[in-house]
Amino acid sequence: MNTYEIASIPGDGIGKEVVPEAIRVLNALAEAHGGIGFTFKEFPWSCEYYLEHGQMMPDDGLKTLRNFESVFLGAVGNPNIVADHISLWGLLINIRRGFEQVLNIRPAKKFNGIKSKLADAENFDLIVVRENSEGEYSEVGGRIYNGPDQIAIQNAIFSRKGIERAMKEAFKLAGARRQLVTSATKSNGIFHSMPFWDEVFRDMSAEYPDIQTEEQHIDALAAFFVTNPQRFDVIVASNLFGDILTDIGAAIMGSVGIAPAANINMNGKYPSMFEPVHGSAPDIVGKETANPIGQIWTAKMMLDHFGETEAATVLMHAIETVIEEGIVTPDIGGNSKTGEVTDHIIDKLQKV
Repeated sequence: MNTYEIASIPGDGIGKEVVPEAIRVLNALAEAHGGIGFTFKEFPWSCEYYLEHGQMMPDDGLKTLRNFESVFLGAVGNPNIVADHISLWGLLINIRRGFEQVLNIRPAKKFNGIKSKLADAENFDLIVVRENSEGEYSEVGGRIYNGPDQIAIQNAIFSRKGIERAMKEAFKLAGARRQLVTSATKSNGIFHSMPFWDEVFRDMSAEYPDIQTEEQHIDALAAFFVTNPQRFDVIVASNLFGDILTDIGAAIMGSVGIAPAANINMNGKYPSMFEPVHGSAPDIVGKETANPIGQIWTAKMMLDHFGETEAATVLMHAIETVIEEGIVTPDIGGNSKTGEVTDHIIDKLQKV
């Protein structure tokens, strides 16, 4: 039996509510499916931890996490007590950068049983591959002067190595799907980095002659996500563009509460990290209305990463069945509580 050791970081807000629900599902899946098992160790790193210790995670936090096969994260942030740039860079981005999680993968699809925010949404099923280590979110820059003369400089860093990693993954995914890769660019407005991005994309496209390709400027692409999402298969994008597109993808599904994400380490040196995209949602903490599906779908992506594709498929079918039956939380039009959604997913797994 394959037993996976996973570091659990519920984090802030509803992360503390949905991570235990997803762990319940994974343990039920292991019991019902057989052949797999999980051990979880929880870490209390969060904004509350920051208030007590003056840092989001201890100095040896990355050394501790390195011993696990993956990191299962709930949410980070509580701007009422810790500024977002401190909480995010102190925990989430610290792990992403420290563990060389150079790709961020986020799917979006139409679910039967969820009313999309789009007026006439057809079936869509897409994946965004986001470069996760450089681009517009580099740390290069600074400030000079004070008062009205103050200047802030933020440098975007694009390397051929970083771009190629993201594009290779996009072509790999498209090869197992509908054979289409769309590149998000803005070479008509950003003078250096985006033409470079386009050149690398065209070089990479030549290596995959069986995959259809297209280039779309980010402004038009964002509009197409709203007006015609079914035309897309795999989209590859820079750090900023990918971040924006994936939130649109979550919105057109019906709620950010159901959207998952994977931060992938490609070289095998460090664990990858799996997190939903909904954030800590402090406004609904304690109301038992947090949607657990984002965290549970994230668990499915973790199973895929482990190579447990059969178990991942079983879990995804259970999620889709429960949604189609209307057992959903208020954010997607239902009246079920957080734990009730989990209970029904577990019930489906036990009947497989």
